[in-house]
Amino acid sequence: MAVNILGYMERTSPIHRLSGLTKLIVFLLWSSVAMLTYDTRVLCVLFIASLVIFSLSKISVRDISFVLIIILAFLALNNVAIYLFSPSEGVSIYGTSHVIWEGIGRYNLTWEQLFYQLNITLKYFVVIPAALLFILTTHPSEFAASLNKIGISYKIGIAVSLALRYIPDIQRDFRTIAQVQQTRGIDLSKNEKLIKRLKNVASIMLPLIFSSLDRIEVISNAMELRSFGKHKKRTWYSARPLLKPDFFTLIISVVLFIVAMLVTFYDGNRFYNPF
Repeated sequence: MAVNILGYMERTSPIHRLSGLTKLIVFLLWSSVAMLTYDTRVLCVLFIASLVIFSLSKISVRDISFVLIIILAFLALNNVAIYLFSPSEGVSIYGTSHVIWEGIGRYNLTWEQLFYQLNITLKYFVVIPAALLFILTTHPSEFAASLNKIGISYKIGIAVSLALRYIPDIQRDFRTIAQVQQTRGIDLSKNEKLIKRLKNVASIMLPLIFSSLDRIEVISNAMELRSFGKHKKRTWYSARPLLKPDFFTLIISVVLFIVAMLVTFYDGNRFYNPF
């Protein structure tokens, strides 16, 4: 069972050479724009920019295909849930109703609702590449140092760093345990029915939990033996200074953030209304 591991991937790309602090600030600005705006023009520009940036990182889609499939499945489920629970949200936002198909009761399909859910989908397509890039191109230790640089306690930074390091570990353990269970006759392939496969996957979770608890105990003992948390400050081996590409990237990001906010709120409404 081949599972792509989501974690830091070493590459020689312009994105990898940026400081962790730079990538953290850019990610926060990028996510803020995606959360605040419902302007389709802004979201489309950000989506195109995210594709360009992703291509510069030299990370192929195949490296993260497993994660993308899960995210796309969740996105589809989210769109269905939005329509089921709020089928006229777009009508209430844009103030008009252009019916495409008359359904039962309040479940009329309108262009306004489709346009609203298009914007929701674009938000995912804007944030997801940025989030994946940040995880895949930033070393966990450097990320912890970046958090500490912006005033967050180094204890929190280390905790986040350990969590990021643990993501590929738990995926690797899951794959190893699954292979062991398959040699014992537990079938996880498509040959079994879905309900049976889910039950078989559940049989992997218990040994995975125990292996995780063992790893937590080993790490906590190692940190305690090294007197972790004794001092209020610490130095960082993985910290990198800001260079010219970092300053250039930060300036461009701040300018884009300001322009996006001006375009979004120029008429006092963050919803772009083509109707």
